[in-house]
Amino acid sequence: MSEQVAMTDPVDLSIGGMKGHIFRRIFHLSMFFIPIVYFEYGMDFADYVDLTLHQVVSVIVIIAAIGEGIRLKLGFTVFGQRDYESGQVSALAWGALGIGLVLLLVPTKEYAYPLIFSLTFGDPFMGEIRRRGVEGNNVIIYSSLFLLAIWLLCWNLFDTPLWLCFLMAPICVYSEIPRLRYIDDNATMLLIPLSVIIVLEPFIGIL
Repeated sequence: MSEQVAMTDPVDLSIGGMKGHIFRRIFHLSMFFIPIVYFEYGMDFADYVDLTLHQVVSVIVIIAAIGEGIRLKLGFTVFGQRDYESGQVSALAWGALGIGLVLLLVPTKEYAYPLIFSLTFGDPFMGEIRRRGVEGNNVIIYSSLFLLAIWLLCWNLFDTPLWLCFLMAPICVYSEIPRLRYIDDNATMLLIPLSVIIVLEPFIGIL
């Protein structure tokens, strides 16, 4: 069995059809609140529950993993999920893991914001332009420009290194392209760019 899956219309696979698809997109976009909540209110919440901020993130990831394990054991999907997710780790769970690792490994605004925003806005953007008939290299070009705008915004707001924006935007795009059978692009769009950031971080300050 091939580890690559064919490109399909996500509406056809969504629980709830078009309404489920729209709900999924809205939920995906709403994740842009996560770094805002983390950086603006995370420390206060951690102090309130008498944990470190890293411990809070770890607890949330663990709860998400346990919840996903229960869902898989029972074999059900909910409104907005894809029907094939009844038997494999869902996009939501992969996203929770990816975002959790970003906040644990590079918990600074200059990295966390553009990485998470690239997933939050970039993945739906790429999916929707494909649904409208854009194909091949044009998807890569349009998406790279879109994500470059996001990284440049973060350069302006959070001091993300400027040269890094031009490198990471296409990397984030190419990280979405593999259609892996069991690893959702919510994971690859965060874990591949995160790995690049971690490897380059010792040199970022001197470049």
